[in-house]
Amino acid sequence: MELRGERVVLRTLANADAAKLVKIGHEPEFRRWWPDLDEANLASKVAGTSGAVVFAITLLDKVIGIAQFYEEDDPQYRHAGIDLGIATAWQNQGLGTDVVRTLVHHLVNERGHHRLVIDPAADNHRAIRCYEKVGFRGVGVMRRYERGHDGTWHDGLLMDLLAPELT
Repeated sequence: MELRGERVVLRTLANADAAKLVKIGHEPEFRRWWPDLDEANLASKVAGTSGAVVFAITLLDKVIGIAQFYEEDDPQYRHAGIDLGIATAWQNQGLGTDVVRTLVHHLVNERGHHRLVIDPAADNHRAIRCYEKVGFRGVGVMRRYERGHDGTWHDGLLMDLLAPELT
């Protein structure tokens, strides 16, 4: 599958992407927010056993990050969630916003979701601003939500977006 944004292309994750993504996963600023991007984790994602639909984020055919979505298909709770991470050298250029907007449009327009969620670390202000640009709103803080690579628990911010709120 391939999804085209204004500048980025999201394409189905392949084995050939693993080495580049492992390298990105070792960058301190990337690892701070996505601590488990290693060979085993990527192998699961490529094999389709991670429970998510996973993409390599590319810019001019160069892998610059990873994005994924998962879907809850129970009719009473149907929604989708997204995650993404971009290599440090490519941050602060509007590419994350392009990735989020591309995924959101696909999930709303092609997959029929009325509600999307994302759960950044509560102190990941760059990511939160990115998500807000697309229309996500903070719903609440989830206390001690995730264990960081330092082994301590950190708060998460639950954010959601309803289809009519997409900007």
